[in-house]
Amino acid sequence: MVGSVHDEDDHGEVFLDESDIIHEVTVDDEDLPDADDDEAGSDVDNSEQPDDSVHIFTGHTGEVYTVVCSPTDSRLVATGGGDDKGFFWRVNQGDWASEIQGHKDSVSSLAFSTDGELLASGGFDGLVQIWDASSGNLKCTLEGPDGGIEWVRWHPRGHVVLAGSDNSTVWMWNADRGAYLNMFSGHASSVTCGDFTPDGKTICTGSDDATMRIWNPKSGESIHVIKGHPYHTEGLTCLAISADSTLALTGSKDGSVHLVNITTGKVVTSLVSHTDSIECVGFSPSAPWAATGSMDQKLIIWDLQHSSPRYTCDHEDGVACLTWLGKSRYLATGCVDGKVRVWDSLSGACVRTFSGHSDAIQALSVTANQEFLVSVSIDETARVFEIAEFR
Repeated sequence: MVGSVHDEDDHGEVFLDESDIIHEVTVDDEDLPDADDDEAGSDVDNSEQPDDSVHIFTGHTGEVYTVVCSPTDSRLVATGGGDDKGFFWRVNQGDWASEIQGHKDSVSSLAFSTDGELLASGGFDGLVQIWDASSGNLKCTLEGPDGGIEWVRWHPRGHVVLAGSDNSTVWMWNADRGAYLNMFSGHASSVTCGDFTPDGKTICTGSDDATMRIWNPKSGESIHVIKGHPYHTEGLTCLAISADSTLALTGSKDGSVHLVNITTGKVVTSLVSHTDSIECVGFSPSAPWAATGSMDQKLIIWDLQHSSPRYTCDHEDGVACLTWLGKSRYLATGCVDGKVRVWDSLSGACVRTFSGHSDAIQALSVTANQEFLVSVSIDETARVFEIAEFR
């Protein structure tokens, strides 16, 4: 403490000079506590914190919101953020990046086509841009939505792209031709989440209007509207669809999670245990389980056959995002505390904590070879962590 002494009654700063010295004591260095022992030193410079990342991407000059790894090129990554920019960059090739230019507002979402050939970028400026993944060149700009783009997704087989907008509509285009295909209208508020089913035959969307809609992609008609009791009472935040295209899992600001039969439009079961907004959901690729993350600082791994929690995994702060690691039993969470944690779904144990970020994690993505996990944060960086041991 330089120039100040803190006692029980804080009199502000108390300055000492030579005449105040009563006697001097010689201290052996070994008696001094290690700096690491000082738990209270929370205002210590963050640069002292450990960094477990193997690569840091620092091209952004604002918060980074979204990250996707190419499904075919295990080094290629794309990130987008609040600096109105996106970047293509390569894992462990720190000297190479290609800028995704042209958005006039935050780049809110990115998605690679299933074959890895194209990247779609969605912005709060209402534009969806299509990029050639190998050259980094702009192929076309898709216009239509008046409102900001909340998410972009690709058809599982082909270059058809879907985007949800905050003006309550969903748009679909053929990306090869840059041609408008359909607009899905019916939600009463921002369309916060959505996707094609893996078989490509159906579209599911969730909205801030507390409903999920199931659509026919060809006709544009709404097949089912899921709303009211026993469904969500507040806006939907996230959605996942099972690999066999039969079930949709949705999370909401109201803290509830519901499993819906896509064919019938009926709520199959309600998963109630969280006490705050659900931020992320995901089906296990290898078991009849699902994972949900919430602002209540918990990750819950659910047994869907019994609609009961298998494990509740505590965090230091809200759980912002999650991803299962390939087809393995492991999953990773990104937390508001800036940590990325790897969990074993068979035991509920946290098997690894990755430090490095200095602010909340916003999104996670796994490289195609499952060797690396890429996280993006409010701290303006993307970081790469090695996860080969968790395959």
